[in-house]
Amino acid sequence: MERYRLFIDGDWCDPVSNEWFESMEPYSGRAWAEIPRGTQGDADRAIEAAHRAFLAPEWAGLTATQRGALLRRLAELIERNVDRLGAIEQRDNGKLMAEVSGQVRNVAQWFHYYAGLADKVQGAVVPINKADVFNYVKYEPLGVVVAITPWNSPLALTTWKMAPALAAGNTIVIKPSEYTSASILELAKLAHEAGFPHGVVNVVTGFGGEVGEPLVRHRLTAKVAFTGGDIGGQRVNEAAAPGLKKVTLELGGKSPNIVFDDADLDQAVKGAISGVFGASGQTCMAGSRLLVQKSIHDAFVEKLVAAAGEARIGDPSKMDTQIGPIATRAQWEKILRMIEMAKAEGAVCALGGHALSGPEYGQGQFVAPTIFTGVRNDMRIAQEEVFGPVLCVIPFEDEEDALRIANDVEFGLAAGVWTRDLHRAMQCVDRLRAGTVWVNNYRSTSFTTPFGGYKRSGLGREGGVEAIKEYLQTKSVWITTKPNRANPFVLG
Repeated sequence: MERYRLFIDGDWCDPVSNEWFESMEPYSGRAWAEIPRGTQGDADRAIEAAHRAFLAPEWAGLTATQRGALLRRLAELIERNVDRLGAIEQRDNGKLMAEVSGQVRNVAQWFHYYAGLADKVQGAVVPINKADVFNYVKYEPLGVVVAITPWNSPLALTTWKMAPALAAGNTIVIKPSEYTSASILELAKLAHEAGFPHGVVNVVTGFGGEVGEPLVRHRLTAKVAFTGGDIGGQRVNEAAAPGLKKVTLELGGKSPNIVFDDADLDQAVKGAISGVFGASGQTCMAGSRLLVQKSIHDAFVEKLVAAAGEARIGDPSKMDTQIGPIATRAQWEKILRMIEMAKAEGAVCALGGHALSGPEYGQGQFVAPTIFTGVRNDMRIAQEEVFGPVLCVIPFEDEEDALRIANDVEFGLAAGVWTRDLHRAMQCVDRLRAGTVWVNNYRSTSFTTPFGGYKRSGLGREGGVEAIKEYLQTKSVWITTKPNRANPFVLG
């Protein structure tokens, strides 16, 4: 069994606790790696190393173009190690190999994008309203960034933070989920090989209360970037607040996927399935509330149930598998509890609604694709994030009714609209309270465009030019071009 070590200040080291914990394969249920159990001592070491690196000429003295060259080198190393990184991540969190391999290739593209953006951040000369004064605005890095990332897409969601943070000139300490740390430690190996100076990239593993909170609260932490559930994000925000630290929070969702009666129904069925059953529903942007116009409700549900019922479920390492296991035992148990809660609330289970067991399902950490009909929007199953392959179908009368239901939730991460009517589509785009709206598609993402949520779905944005701004601060510079002979006691 492989035993990993912490990566701090350019070196591999044992945790202060001298303790490790096992990482489990979701499909087989077997332990396959030992992960260091970091504590406050390790958090302190990592933050202090990152702070020294932030000030040291080996990093601070680089031009933005030179930083971009390092990011580009890292992207090339990732491209050469796609299969190895994908296999490690798939083993650690049970995600489909077909999906992981594509995600890892996309990770390399994120680093290429921010490598190019590193020297494109431009300030401005301000036409100031005072004579004989030259004023300009410049952007500078914040300092030490703490990135706390989840178990559902470790490499991708770490990269969403790491690439813009480094492009902007910050240093970083990454705390991955205790369930899926291996691929991030492997990423640190590649960053070291790419030539980043010691202390610029650090990885500390362990549990939230033992190492995550000390990282957030450390006096030298300048910024915290977190992806996870809304309750976890709230706690991170509260822990960061006393130090007035900047935060980016990419949190949960209960996203509406709206199907109007003029939509291409076959495409909408595919969009509904990929929107909630892709990644076994373990994605924050899942279209877990399917709003269907009443005039087509029954016919659409019939098509939907038939298509979802044909899903190939099983070993995630096989390229033709469509739905794999749930990543953690705790999450599997939570999904099953919420399914039972939905049944108790009166929702009608049209498909699935149970765990799967048998030789083809490994150790049985599977949930059958589940579709509930007869769902009211005030039911808990329609209001709370399940983070699993569970879909609620909610009927609506017309556009006003659809928008009312869609917005009647605490989250606002994403939404989908299926219609052939361009005017209706644009009206929905304007009125949906969500950070991303897809029209006639679902779950599309790109490094070129921002992603983030409204309401309890988070703060700030990841992706595109917007993301690099999250890791910069603004400085205004005033230069006198002619001596001022006026009274020094009067503000000029």
